[in-house]
Amino acid sequence: MDIALITGASRGLGLALAQALADRGYGLAIDARGSHDLERARARLAQTTAVTAVPGDVADLAHREELVAAALRMGRLRLLVNNASVLGPSPQPDLDAYPLGVLESVYRINVVAPLGLIQLALPALSAGGGTVLNITSDAGIESYPGWGGYGSSKAALEQLSNILAAEHPGLRVYWTDPGDMRTRMHQEAFPGEDISDRPLPATSVPGLLRLIEGDLPSGRYRARELDRSEATA
Repeated sequence: MDIALITGASRGLGLALAQALADRGYGLAIDARGSHDLERARARLAQTTAVTAVPGDVADLAHREELVAAALRMGRLRLLVNNASVLGPSPQPDLDAYPLGVLESVYRINVVAPLGLIQLALPALSAGGGTVLNITSDAGIESYPGWGGYGSSKAALEQLSNILAAEHPGLRVYWTDPGDMRTRMHQEAFPGEDISDRPLPATSVPGLLRLIEGDLPSGRYRARELDRSEATA
């Protein structure tokens, strides 16, 4: 069985993508920090495919090792989706007041942890012509006031992905902006605001599937442009 490892898969985009891949016959290794939400997601996905759920924090090395080992026990690891991330403080402070200890935590989760998972999964992915899909944001390329912590962490993830693609031309490496979505993180970014006009995460899934199932070159893509067949790398 082809296996997809998806972090942050208990809700939002991670869960929506996991369900779409389950419908396509992938086995799943998933994680999240909240064990209750993760178990609920596992039970839902298990109605369709084989699922291993490993609760924990991707910033923790032991958890990353356990998660990759679980995926490898299930079958052929073909896809790694680094979806888990944190916003940081809510509301977000300007950089001149950003707590440096919190910034370090944001970087550990949004930058260091994805690379750590890539390093562990790379031998299996390289052997099978696999794919790395890193979920990024337009905040990684645009200078939005108040987004210095999260945005700079996503900028680092983007360049990390870019270099990884150059170093491993036989591996498909994508860094993908899913667009604004109606998620808990997006609500935290805009506390007290009505975000009901934002699209649900499922609207970004078709574009991600085009990357996973297609043959587009490694690069940066916007998920919804892919869905409209207007991809720009």
